[in-house]
Amino acid sequence: MIAKIVKGKSFSGCVKYILDDKKGTKLLDAKDVRLKDKISIIQSFVAQAKLKPNLAQSVCHISLSFSARDIGKLSDELMAKVAREYMQKMGIVDTQYILAMHFDKEHAHLHLCFNRVDNQGKTISDKNDRHRSSKICRELTKKHGLYIASGKEQVKTHRLKEPDKTKYEVYNTIKSTLPKCKNWDELTRTLQKQGIETQFKYKGHTDEKQGVIFSKGEYSFNGSKVDRQFSYSKIDYQLNQNSQEQKNSISQSTSMDSSLESVASLATMEQHGEDFDEIAFANRMDYEEKQRQRKKKRGLRF
Repeated sequence: MIAKIVKGKSFSGCVKYILDDKKGTKLLDAKDVRLKDKISIIQSFVAQAKLKPNLAQSVCHISLSFSARDIGKLSDELMAKVAREYMQKMGIVDTQYILAMHFDKEHAHLHLCFNRVDNQGKTISDKNDRHRSSKICRELTKKHGLYIASGKEQVKTHRLKEPDKTKYEVYNTIKSTLPKCKNWDELTRTLQKQGIETQFKYKGHTDEKQGVIFSKGEYSFNGSKVDRQFSYSKIDYQLNQNSQEQKNSISQSTSMDSSLESVASLATMEQHGEDFDEIAFANRMDYEEKQRQRKKKRGLRF
């Protein structure tokens, strides 16, 4: 399960989107709003938001998406239960909300709209909400035995709009290129051939590199914004690892070649040694035969 969080000012726009009949909407749960119709729901949200008139963004819309692989496990009851657990852990309590399911995509997904002004007129905090949300999604996915997707590889890039589309193209290119490079020069040249430019950020007025920016077309991204594993320090570490692994591989290969040469030399020496023995034996036999012939001529007996 993954979550996408969007905050705004218009309950009207959010409610109408979530309850859009064209998306095959099914309302799964709601709390503290009048459910007569869409207008009643919107008016309920707006009335409570007035308890905190200075809050710039009282609307929060969260989409909760499940993997298509979980289609056989998911029921309306289970998805609603998971959503309520998510809200509890996120601190979305004692406030108005509606929760609906859409059927316009191949995977099951829910849409939650809640009022950041709670029933007591207090603000529901959004501090570190995206970080907390990611952690909670992983916990709930594991708890309920749902499929854990492998991050960016699961994203349908053909559906993305700019600049996200270009960012994912950069991500995929770096991911496939990085393991093959031993240093920044190699990585920079290889990426450039694939239309990606690399720039570095320096510490103050020094030559010390502390950041990297990747650009493709009209869009530029900090390495860590492409993906956390592509910050300057993490790429630098990976390049050093690649270089060291190659050195170790060459060293092992050289050592193996030397060992094989030594074995081959020993075998050759042994083979030549056997030839020398045969020659020595033949020479000795020839010498002894000549000695016998000399003694015979002298009339000596053996």
